[in-house]
Amino acid sequence: MSITTRELGRSGLEVSALGLGCMGMSHGLGPAADHDEMVALIRGAVEQGVTLFDTAEVYGPWVNEELVGEALEPVRDQVVIATKFGFDIAEDGTQRPGLSSRPEHIRAVADASLRRLRTDTIDLFYQHRVDPGVPIEEVAGTVKELVEAGKVRHFGLSEAGAQTIRRAHAVQPVTALQSEYSLFWREPEESVLPTLEELGIGFVTFSPLGRGFLTGAIDQDTTFASNDIRANLPRFTAEARAANQAVVDLLGGIAEAKGATRGQVALAWLLAQRPFIVPIPGTTKAHRLTENLGAVDVELTADDLREMDAAARQIQVVGERYPEAMAQMIDR
Repeated sequence: MSITTRELGRSGLEVSALGLGCMGMSHGLGPAADHDEMVALIRGAVEQGVTLFDTAEVYGPWVNEELVGEALEPVRDQVVIATKFGFDIAEDGTQRPGLSSRPEHIRAVADASLRRLRTDTIDLFYQHRVDPGVPIEEVAGTVKELVEAGKVRHFGLSEAGAQTIRRAHAVQPVTALQSEYSLFWREPEESVLPTLEELGIGFVTFSPLGRGFLTGAIDQDTTFASNDIRANLPRFTAEARAANQAVVDLLGGIAEAKGATRGQVALAWLLAQRPFIVPIPGTTKAHRLTENLGAVDVELTADDLREMDAAARQIQVVGERYPEAMAQMIDR
């Protein structure tokens, strides 16, 4: 297995074709995994050719950045570290309601993230959610100052709509957009993907395996821990999971024909959509990491892709991505 590289748009930032989303190692998907095991997993990913690692201050908060910083410190010059700002977190770690992308807050988060990540420069600094209270031009201008100061190399946006992307890009070039995209969620195809292609911006896709659903490991009988975000997502009710099994079955048929797994086919489908797309599946298991990386060797022909697209469009995915309170934070 060889992990190829991709350029994020026309930014000059080259990363492995598959990155590693580190959130679930310590936040959001049930109890945190063993710290030492996750350090070993991250370093194992580097050994297998992964160069893009994704975290955020809000994951924990803070503990995920600390984990990533510790794991990657010995190989810092070989990797690209992405983190995010934009939530309002008190000094005691309490997450306050709403968002915060005030310039002074962005600067403070950057300094704190640099310390936790044990580095002098953040390779890719995303606005985690678009803050309606701060003009995006002001946000982009603040990150531009951080770039000029050498604290940040590249600017990114997360869950931003096409017009916001354009406005930000006019002030400080946007290297990458991070948003959800998969056979489970194709809304970005409407306006976001064409905008990214036009402007030369990369697309880093989170939840490329539908938060695990597309692998076939989750069914209507699966239960989630109270601190697993899927326990509160409309798409993960038992009824929705039963209805959405059709997507998993579609992937299963292709996977069997290719001698691959459902997860590998789902990732291969994403890689085939655009050359500037870089999925960042997360995992806490070494064998799943190796399995995911095997997606780069799954060849989907033009006929395969046409058949998958036609079949997928006949399936009505049931359930919203987020409950209403979280959905209100998504920029359109």
